Amino acid sequence: MTLPSLKWWQSGIIYQIYPRSFQDSGGDGVGDLKGVTGRLDYLASLGITAIWFSPVFTSPMKDFGYDVADYKNIDPLFGTLEDFGELVEQAHARGLKVMLDFVPNHSSDEHPWFVEARSSRDNPKRDWYMWRDPSTTGGVPNNWKSFFGGDAWTFDQQTGQYYLHQFVSGQPELNWANPEVRHEMADTLRFWMQRGVDGFRVDVFWLLAKDPEFRDEPRNPDWRPGQPEHNSLTHIYTQDLPVTHDYIREMRAALDEFDDRMMVGEIYLPIDKLLTYAGTPEAPECHLPFNFHLILTPWNAADVRRLVDEYDAAVTKSGSWPNWVLGNHDQHRFATRVGRAQYRVAQTLLLTLRGTPTVYYGDEIGMEDGHIPENRVVDPAALGQPEVAASAGRDPERTPMQWDTSPHAGFTSARAEPWLPVAENFTAVNVAAQEQDPRSDLNYFRALTRLRGGSAALTGGSYRSLETATGTPTLQEGTSLTGGGYQNVQAGSGVFGYVREHDAEKVLVLLNFGTEDAPLSLPELEGATLLLSSHGEADSSVLRGNEAQLWQLS
Repeated sequence: MTLPSLKWWQSGIIYQIYPRSFQDSGGDGVGDLKGVTGRLDYLASLGITAIWFSPVFTSPMKDFGYDVADYKNIDPLFGTLEDFGELVEQAHARGLKVMLDFVPNHSSDEHPWFVEARSSRDNPKRDWYMWRDPSTTGGVPNNWKSFFGGDAWTFDQQTGQYYLHQFVSGQPELNWANPEVRHEMADTLRFWMQRGVDGFRVDVFWLLAKDPEFRDEPRNPDWRPGQPEHNSLTHIYTQDLPVTHDYIREMRAALDEFDDRMMVGEIYLPIDKLLTYAGTPEAPECHLPFNFHLILTPWNAADVRRLVDEYDAAVTKSGSWPNWVLGNHDQHRFATRVGRAQYRVAQTLLLTLRGTPTVYYGDEIGMEDGHIPENRVVDPAALGQPEVAASAGRDPERTPMQWDTSPHAGFTSARAEPWLPVAENFTAVNVAAQEQDPRSDLNYFRALTRLRGGSAALTGGSYRSLETATGTPTLQEGTSLTGGGYQNVQAGSGVFGYVREHDAEKVLVLLNFGTEDAPLSLPELEGATLLLSSHGEADSSVLRGNEAQLWQLS
């Protein structure tokens, strides 16, 4: 059951697919669109609402699709526009929405726009990109750094100027101050919406605007050698500039020309700045400014509770809609980060908090980071920064989907190795094995999504954390769960509990972040109904170590 006032992107669950790694139908070791189409029944069985595809546009793949050479076509590696049309039709027939990754900050250096732009200084496309003369000493124009290491500038011999790129040199930055660029980007959104696309995840939203004077950025006093070089500066001239909001409102206007479309913005900023990207009712911007804070918060009950309370209160005050994510193509898998024992606690948290959850492919079966031998590393973020490759490299979370125990985990029939090695645990952790086990991680995920989809409280109800007397999430005896002061006895600093409520429906979520059992003494639980426990059976007297419980309160 969903609340009538909620849009699909508020009540539903978004599932991210990294197309190279989901399913290969052609036997070349790289996933493709037909492969995804063949797995749509599986996706529908998960209880998700929308599929978000990492980039599938034409690209030389210097950053695996985030370097776009044609915004209005599909790369042959993934298929054709016809294949994409078939996928959209089949997804919609199953009630699934389709979202694309939109990359407006930079194109490929092989895009025809950039080929024209670098042909001469007076080419009409020249101002579509960001060019500067060498400094007075003959070097780079300023001190700006690339996220992938080194300077953010590459010298173009033909025209004698540098062009800006905040990622690899094959990703020149588009000049969003040029209205022609903004018009073309809006037209690209329309192109895909006319083909049935329901929404977009917009790459590096907060980087679109740059300082028109190209001033040096100040040094970061907290930076230390051994950390990524990009962090050595404070990015006051390349991130979160006020005019960025004008650009986003223009994109939003293009989306609003169509019914029921949406966009998610990739934004790594503090909560107060993050939520400004939702705009206002009078000047709406991004439907869901991506909230990455759960990924970046230390995994303990006190810190997670503090984050959730702060974020939910801020979202409520701003009038926007919350969203949560635990993993994606740029972050190590959460089963690896929090550990196997805490995997279901984390999954329960993600799918029961107020707001829209985004799930990364394979997380529903508990996939972990794969081991990538040095000779198989392909991620430019790791190759360009060998000194921090272990933390910066993104290959481990992009390994192929683990479908079964056949060679290459059922991802591909290719005789050669797939584009990245399959994680070594695929014979134990795979869809086929978990389909047959009612107590598997996959079926626990489905149980959570069924509960969520059938509960107005979990889908769109209010959130209230359990009160604490000591500043840590302990629960105190004698306070009524239904009276507004939600406390419990001696649950310990490792417990985070909250209530989701809509009308008369109340769902209590209890999460034990610790390894020790936490005794419970709640009279209200005597009449409550256990909805789900990550440990299977449960009672109202104890929350076991590493356990998640959901209770329907009477």
